[in-house]
Amino acid sequence: MENALKIALIQTDLAWENPEQNRINLSQKIDSINESVDLVILPEMFTSGFTMNAEAVAEQMSGNTVEWMRQLSSKNQCAITGSLVIKDKNHYFNRMLFVHPNGQVDSYDKRHTFTLAGEHKVYEAGTSNTIVDYKNWKIKLQVCYDLRFPVWSRNVENYDLLLYVANWPKVRIDAWDTLLKARAIENMSYCVGVNRVGYDGNKHEYSGHSAVYDVLGNRLDHISENQDTIEIVTLNKSIIETYRTKLGFLKDRDTFSLE
Repeated sequence: MENALKIALIQTDLAWENPEQNRINLSQKIDSINESVDLVILPEMFTSGFTMNAEAVAEQMSGNTVEWMRQLSSKNQCAITGSLVIKDKNHYFNRMLFVHPNGQVDSYDKRHTFTLAGEHKVYEAGTSNTIVDYKNWKIKLQVCYDLRFPVWSRNVENYDLLLYVANWPKVRIDAWDTLLKARAIENMSYCVGVNRVGYDGNKHEYSGHSAVYDVLGNRLDHISENQDTIEIVTLNKSIIETYRTKLGFLKDRDTFSLE
């Protein structure tokens, strides 16, 4: 299919604050994908779970996990994305990485740190949006709590895919479901959210609800609640172009500036 993007969503449990074990587990899952895909999407903080113990799990951009992502991306000839704890210039970031098969790495630092959990006390907030150019698709990277802030994700760049990775707890999962769908509709973009399952070291429960929505808010996946699974969905860029041309909603969007 011309202008298609085949994505693999990995909804899984995570070993608490154990990067090596998570790399082993995720390697097995990625290797189990028995068809060619363009992009593999991992959850937020996929090496550790959503921890405030940054010092224990932080890595450099030259560290083991970035090299692991590069090797897997090259081996499978697909991009890999997800967030992890990165230490950069003596600051900690919840950084989402997008690793291309050629070794190129794009990054996005989570803008909205989750104050309810004290994330703002540990991690530096990002200051800029990131649009990835990949296989003729414009992909906007976002992390978890960013989902609650529609101005930050507003489609002023005419991106094609809005991508969220998360550790979004079960107790507030209805908000996750509602906001993912809303972001797709209001931005006339595919919207994909990948969330984890299981319990973390703080005994917070996660029920998944990873999902793929098209530009009209139709759900395209069949992922079950609490399911440790890999879901493969093919996105079609012509769908975006058809409905943006037909409906023209983005032409009526407001102009604004962010501070």
